[in-house]
Amino acid sequence: MRARATATLLPLVGLAAFFALWEAVPRLGLVNPAFLPPPSVLPEAFLRELRSGQWLAAVAGSLGHYLAGLALGVGLGIAAGTLTGMSRTAEGLTAWIVRVLRPVPGLAWVPFAIIWFGVSPEAALFIVAIGVFWIVYFAAHGAIRGVDRDLIELAAAFGFRSGPERLVTVVWPAAMPGILVGVRTAIGQAWMAVVAAEIFGVAGLGQRMMQASTLLATDIVVVYMLTMALLYGVFDAGFTALQRWMLRWRA
Repeated sequence: MRARATATLLPLVGLAAFFALWEAVPRLGLVNPAFLPPPSVLPEAFLRELRSGQWLAAVAGSLGHYLAGLALGVGLGIAAGTLTGMSRTAEGLTAWIVRVLRPVPGLAWVPFAIIWFGVSPEAALFIVAIGVFWIVYFAAHGAIRGVDRDLIELAAAFGFRSGPERLVTVVWPAAMPGILVGVRTAIGQAWMAVVAAEIFGVAGLGQRMMQASTLLATDIVVVYMLTMALLYGVFDAGFTALQRWMLRWRA
């Protein structure tokens, strides 16, 4: 009981210490408050944004880009990783394509996104999808490759002889823990991709942060940084609960 209470309190103590240090640094004059606003000024800045309607509009815009891009990138990553994980031929055909495209950072695709889609939500969706695709692809590919071949042979012995049957009844369930790890990583990566996609003019949290930074309104910038952190925490906690439910058979 004491160990559980300690495990719960320690993160809270650490967070309180972090905010206390953050408050002290600008208050003591160690850093100009215009460059690093103390946490005590953030509630007022948040209320200004909320009353103006800009906070809700920015959150709604980014959530749209985030959810659509995440769904597209995760779906394509799982599909491509499954295909190359199950087929040596497909893996061989795509090996050099993967080697050529994988090192290209998501930001490098921004000019093409703007050329192809303009400064639009579709461009942001594309950048987010690219940002998460490779994470999920390699997670799915590795997880599929790691499935015990004996399980597949056992499934064939029980009558699951077609590829789709083995995939649904054996391969995906056995690979699911590894796939879900990749998806959870993608949930965080997608927020970074959202900011990268929006700083070029697409409406959302990233655009609002850039507008505030040009006016040196650092308190507004921090408000949106903490907003993204909170949204990530909500999505990560929700996905962790879903992950536990999906993998309850391992308990």
